[in-house]
Amino acid sequence: MSESSAEAVVDAAATVALASAAGAGAGWRRATGIAGAAIGVIAAGAAAGVAVERLTVGRGMRQKARLALDSTGPYGALRGTPGKAYADDGTELYHEVDDVDPEAVPALSPRRRRLFGRKAPAPVTVVFSHGYCLSQDSWHFQRAALRGVVRTVHWDQRSHGRSGRGVRQVQDGVPVDIEQLGRDLKAVIDATVPEGPIVLVGHSMGGMTVMALADQFPELIRDRVVAVALVGTSSGKLGEVNFGLPVAGVNAVRRVLPGVLKALGQRADLVEKGRRATADLFAGIIKRYSFASRDVDPAIVRFAERMIEGTPIDVVAEYYPAFDNHDKTAALAHFADKPVLVLAGVGDMVTPSEHSEAIASLLPEAELVLVPDAGHLVMLEHPEVVTDRLADLLTRAGAVPAGATVGGYGSSTAQPG
Repeated sequence: MSESSAEAVVDAAATVALASAAGAGAGWRRATGIAGAAIGVIAAGAAAGVAVERLTVGRGMRQKARLALDSTGPYGALRGTPGKAYADDGTELYHEVDDVDPEAVPALSPRRRRLFGRKAPAPVTVVFSHGYCLSQDSWHFQRAALRGVVRTVHWDQRSHGRSGRGVRQVQDGVPVDIEQLGRDLKAVIDATVPEGPIVLVGHSMGGMTVMALADQFPELIRDRVVAVALVGTSSGKLGEVNFGLPVAGVNAVRRVLPGVLKALGQRADLVEKGRRATADLFAGIIKRYSFASRDVDPAIVRFAERMIEGTPIDVVAEYYPAFDNHDKTAALAHFADKPVLVLAGVGDMVTPSEHSEAIASLLPEAELVLVPDAGHLVMLEHPEVVTDRLADLLTRAGAVPAGATVGGYGSSTAQPG
């Protein structure tokens, strides 16, 4: 298919979807459903035009299976001490803190004495930032593993999870930019970690948020950040990502999509109904762009679906322009003298592993980990790998005692140090 014909197809589909969203025609549910599912691809970090395998299980049975997984799946059930920070535009940013369990951590080890001196340091706090159309719960496995061992902060980006809608977006119609997210992270740090050393961990858009923080607050990075983990993220050139699609189709979608998103965002109620009506297609798209291995636990796939489904279409639209404009390559220099983990799934079609390789090439001391058979949600697909490398980073930074072993679900044992 040529680029012009691909654009015509996308444009025609958009026209149908918009007309349906306005209430024209009896088939509005199906049309807006298809549009919602297409936008759902973006919610998973991809682009429209995915061919989904035909499902052989009846729709009613699939719906029952989703309900069963929702009622029994433990993922996303971890909760900490809740709180709220406020962004510079007044947006309410929800966060939770998991404090250290004194019984889980041995006395100050020689390694930590070397890093912080004889005086016991302020507790190291690990601040986790999540990706686009996800929530703080996307770090479920890592949170479980570190619970009680080290102080952690988990927060929801503006208009995601339990945080409030972006005030500037609602009142002024201003799209979100990555710089704003960096300032939001600063507000969360000010509220939850006013002093002491910090480890920053970011996945996808969360990694971009960490870079934006460094770009705007270099003194914070210099004085207080002791380590950084960038998971499945990018420092720029996201406009070149093809999401595994033909070049012609990608270019056509990129030209038409901003206008479609804006228009559909204005009819969010109808599009959300359509997304629910096409849940099977939506689920197939999410799985394709979130995971690379065939044997992913269905409960984990459903967990990812729930997070992405929970992101309203108008929020998807507000964020979309930020990614093409994102370029924080220069900000990486602020991490040059820190222990850094750069990790990505080899099968990631959203932020391809080449982007992580590019980041690591600018940070020669960074540890680069490419996980085979892993997609964009690598921390859910292969949690043991991510948790292991993160625990090693925290040990190198002095955030957990030398000799402490972080278990897969939060257990910790330690040898005398």
